[in-house]
Amino acid sequence: MATLGDPKKTIEILNKYHFVFQKKFGQNFLIDTHVLDKIIRAAEITKDDLVLEIGPGIGTLTQYLCENARKVVAVEIDRMLIPILKEDTLAEYDNVEIINDDILKVDIGKIVEEKNNGRPIKVVANLPYYITTPIVMSLLEKDLPIESITVMVQKEVAERMQASPGTKDYGALSLAVQYRADTYIAANVPPNCFMPRPAVGSCVIRLRKKDEPPVSVSSPELMFKLIRAAFNQRRKTLLNALANSSEVPYGKEEILKAITETGIKETIRGEVLGLKEFGELTDKLLG
Repeated sequence: MATLGDPKKTIEILNKYHFVFQKKFGQNFLIDTHVLDKIIRAAEITKDDLVLEIGPGIGTLTQYLCENARKVVAVEIDRMLIPILKEDTLAEYDNVEIINDDILKVDIGKIVEEKNNGRPIKVVANLPYYITTPIVMSLLEKDLPIESITVMVQKEVAERMQASPGTKDYGALSLAVQYRADTYIAANVPPNCFMPRPAVGSCVIRLRKKDEPPVSVSSPELMFKLIRAAFNQRRKTLLNALANSSEVPYGKEEILKAITETGIKETIRGEVLGLKEFGELTDKLLG
């Protein structure tokens, strides 16, 4: 039975193993049963599911996942946590496998093939804030059989993922996520739900992978080069931001011609454009 949602039990485990929080791993352990329940509900975990958990910590969320999923594969980078997980907090569960590795180096495709016969998996994680974006983008950009990604992230990052054109939170991350997934914020989580307390609020956000992108574009790779260039210098006009970027393989005249043919004003900034406009501009540049 899951016990680690209780702060006293968490403290007891940490003291028992003389565990020291590693700042370099961005460790903040959940200590709120209501939030844990919300994560399970948002992820829609069933007994048919293989769940990949990133950063199980001492196993708080892992216990809940084990009780709701068919199998859990938990990837933990901190080797000091492995004995706690294997010998103590997850010892009673026979449907969990613990891997001591960096999730960015793990062959997720191989895990899906070997543990789930190639069928799509669900990813669940309480992510370290310092590496949230690289992990989420790695999961979305690779052609992996993932049905959904339900993660605890910094509130500001969740808002950026959902942001609309022209708003302060809108940026390259918004477009990258929305091109590949539908987003849903399942819960706002205050700092007092963690040990130790982070300095900022958090959100549980679910990203459900789209079957097809919302726009058809000849080269998604070029489109995202344009997007990154536009937001790297977001106070400049789209024309100048693209022309000044080493990532964009076109001269200013070619870019201006494509912008004009797309029907975009020459003086417009990239921060007000959506995927549709960036897709059209990409196709015009490709001719």
